[in-house]
Amino acid sequence: MKKIITFAVKNPVTILMAVLGIMLLGKISYDKLSVDLLPDLNNPKLYVDINAGERPPEEIEKFFIKRMESMAIRQRDVLTVSSIIKAGTAQITVEYAWNKDMDEAFLDLQKAMNSFAQDEKLTKLEITQNNPNTDPIILVGMSHEHFTNMAELRKIADSYIRNELVRVEGVADVTLSGGEESNLVIKTDPYKLAAYNLTIDAISKQIVEENQRLSGGRVAEMGTQYIVSGVNMLKTAEDFGNIIVSYKKTEATNATATTQTVDGEGMAPIYLKELAEISFENKLPENIVRINGKRCIGLSIYKEMQHNTVKTVEGVVKRFAEIEKALPGYEFDIVSNQGTFINSAISEVKDSAILGILLAVVVLYLFLRNLKVTFVISLAIPISIIATFNLMFFNDLTLNIMTLGGLALGAGMLVDNAIVVIESIFRNQEKGLSLKEAVVQGTSEVGSAVTASTLTTIVVFLPIVYLHGASGELFKDQAWTVTFSLVSSLFVAILVIPTLYERLLRNKKETKAMQTDASIRIDGYSKMLRTILKRRWFVVAMSLLLVCATYCLLPFIGAEFMPKSENNSFNISVKMQEGTRLERTASTVESIENLIYAITQDSLCTIYSHVGPGYSSGGTTFDGDNTASMKVILSSDSKFTPEELMEEIFDNTTNIEGLELSFAQDRNSLGALMGSEDAPIVIEVKGEELDEIANIAEQVSELAKGVPGLFNVSNSIEDGAPEMVITVNRALAGMNNLNVTTIVTQIQEQLSGKSAGQMDYKGEMRDIMIKVPEIPLSQLNDMVITSGAKQFRLAELADVRRDVAPKEIFRRNQNRIAKVTANLEEGYTLSRVSENIRATLSAIELPANYSINITGEEEKRQESMGGLIFALILSVVLVYMVMASQFESLLHPFTILLTIPLALVGAILLFFITGTTINIMGVIGVIMLSGIAVNSSIILVDRINQLKDDGMALDDAIVAAAQQRIRPIFMTSITTILSLLPMAIAFGDGASLRAPMAIAVIS
Repeated sequence: MKKIITFAVKNPVTILMAVLGIMLLGKISYDKLSVDLLPDLNNPKLYVDINAGERPPEEIEKFFIKRMESMAIRQRDVLTVSSIIKAGTAQITVEYAWNKDMDEAFLDLQKAMNSFAQDEKLTKLEITQNNPNTDPIILVGMSHEHFTNMAELRKIADSYIRNELVRVEGVADVTLSGGEESNLVIKTDPYKLAAYNLTIDAISKQIVEENQRLSGGRVAEMGTQYIVSGVNMLKTAEDFGNIIVSYKKTEATNATATTQTVDGEGMAPIYLKELAEISFENKLPENIVRINGKRCIGLSIYKEMQHNTVKTVEGVVKRFAEIEKALPGYEFDIVSNQGTFINSAISEVKDSAILGILLAVVVLYLFLRNLKVTFVISLAIPISIIATFNLMFFNDLTLNIMTLGGLALGAGMLVDNAIVVIESIFRNQEKGLSLKEAVVQGTSEVGSAVTASTLTTIVVFLPIVYLHGASGELFKDQAWTVTFSLVSSLFVAILVIPTLYERLLRNKKETKAMQTDASIRIDGYSKMLRTILKRRWFVVAMSLLLVCATYCLLPFIGAEFMPKSENNSFNISVKMQEGTRLERTASTVESIENLIYAITQDSLCTIYSHVGPGYSSGGTTFDGDNTASMKVILSSDSKFTPEELMEEIFDNTTNIEGLELSFAQDRNSLGALMGSEDAPIVIEVKGEELDEIANIAEQVSELAKGVPGLFNVSNSIEDGAPEMVITVNRALAGMNNLNVTTIVTQIQEQLSGKSAGQMDYKGEMRDIMIKVPEIPLSQLNDMVITSGAKQFRLAELADVRRDVAPKEIFRRNQNRIAKVTANLEEGYTLSRVSENIRATLSAIELPANYSINITGEEEKRQESMGGLIFALILSVVLVYMVMASQFESLLHPFTILLTIPLALVGAILLFFITGTTINIMGVIGVIMLSGIAVNSSIILVDRINQLKDDGMALDDAIVAAAQQRIRPIFMTSITTILSLLPMAIAFGDGASLRAPMAIAVIS
């Protein structure tokens, strides 16, 4: 060590060039680092979607899902297989271990499902991959200040705006919602059709024959070939009206029509316009999107994988500004913007880190009262951080809230080594050594101690790096960042600080000034310590009592999985009774919008509503016309917090029959990635028979409503959609030359109409639909079924009855389940409420093979906490190993490790005082604390051993070493605390994620 330090002092230019080179490369690396919200995480889930016609859920489960689940769960590294089965459709979710190569998993699952893909009973089998970036980076509501034709808005959005946006670098796709499409509607008169003996099918065939482009072969002339094509594409509604669909005799006695074209006199053509009204109309929308009560087109913009979110968002916002100039009158309201959140969160971390560093520098000056020495020590921070950017770049890390949080957490520790080195050099100067000798001797004395203290801090992160699951993936980058910054700070402390000190403080006046009483000294500590050493057993007893008393506070603190988000937005999932039409659902959502405005009195509140299937802020794969999703964004001046407003909305809508609302705090990508459900409380009922599961789930739901702290309790087991079941009398149908297919086809034509191809209209292909007047439910039995010249009422050929579609089936790990979900009221913690739920539900008597478990966030909390506690224990063991090798003793490390329980006392007290729950972010801070807490002890014990080796008695060595080390220990502790203080008390985006870590380390 002494040789390395001597080389540095003798070659200051070499050290200077090395530092400048590192800083230059660090600046280049910083400019090239990507900026994103989270580390590059690969959410290990694959989805298998199938369509199986109109088969009931139990049949799909029996013939497909059980076998598919069995194949999926055999795949390597599969953790969970869950399914949702509805009539005709199903989705299987396969969740893998976090270290799984998802490309390999995708191919393996695809091979396993190949046999099912060949099954003719399945009309669709699709495997898709999920990732943390499935939410759009920008959600925009597009409208026009003058016209509200959603078909025209959709056309502009699809043909122009979408094409402009996908050209932006990083944009993968733009999906539209809320639009309508116009088509040519031919409204036929069933009485006229019957009078002329015509059917919808005959008219459809005639339109298709008239509306087509045909090739007539080739002709040649003088060596040139010509393609003969017949263009008969119809362009206007009038063209369709002039189609001849049949002929009729002109004689009054024979006015019935014939479907045969007859040459000769006495026949008159029947034009389509005589039988139907022909016009262009908008189709019924698949979904309806509104922003602040105004119909709009929703634009969901997705980014490419591995592409920088912030740069992509900046490019999209810039392109929107250009589009607004090119299309006056069009308005684009940005509902959510990940780039804004990321920039805000990143800025918060940067500001907290910079403020913390400035506070640390001020403390250094107050202690040392010397600008040059303060400047020398302060240089350790920027040099170490800039050097860290190099290591981050070469390890493919990004600037995100976790890595920047790591830099901010490490900022206070970066000066620790420098302070210890400076203090040791100065103390050697006081002994009378020359400046150069003091620099070499002082740095050598503490070189091994600062190396050991740095290593103890670094080794606590090793278990995190190797930790499996979401926690390990999330904190891995932060662990590497802190490690890189501490390694850089060690390099600065051992090589750069001694060199700068020797160069900048050559002036004897500076040295003399440092030896005056200007700097803060703690002279009375040795006397107090001698008194304490005489009562050492009393101190030990009081320490044990303090530890025991503090640990008794743990049940009062409460625990949760992730810190609660503090943003001002939340989502509402609206569900009406099955079978509710889209228009009625939209009307209900409009009433809820008005209710929110009435409660909040917040004119600046933004409400984005998505009614019906498709993408929505809280939507799922199986959303239908009876569902909607609302995103509520409160203004900064709102009198309500999201939690308060959610409770108010729930209280005002709880008695509305047929309406079910569920609420979810807007948790950004991190919450979506780490959590498994929208609701924090998920109670899972597992069993075999659906009716028994439904009965138990109902009991669970009723008991859960009485648990304090829960609201909006909902049950996943619900009645299916209302339906009309038509059972054809096959014998009677066969006697009249009819079969089931013919009857069903005629029913479909009369209820839904029939497609007659497409036409080119204003540059777009439009559908041609032949429709009949809507038939009410009361007239379904009287529907006419024809067989040649014979006509029958539907009731004559089939039994028509009302029924309810089969219930949905939920499965997890090859077992049927039901879910009861609930939201937490403000002031209640997940762990306490979960304990109350378990106690309440213990009163339910369960049949054999049935069980009740709390899953969701509580399950993930227990899994993560178990892994993190193991990481904490392993960290302590590794710290012991490092110290044992450092001191070549098995006893001294035990002495030093006694500081960890006392450090945990501080953490628990701070959590209790500040009202912070114990969550995975806080536990990570505690793990860091276990490495930091021993640093001061290492420096102290190392000095005690040096003095003992010089022949000093043990008590005298302890007192002398403590007096020598008390000032650097105070300085390092205060600078660490102050550097983290802004992060612990900061407000704004992402602050709730960082605060628990900072609070734990401060303690």
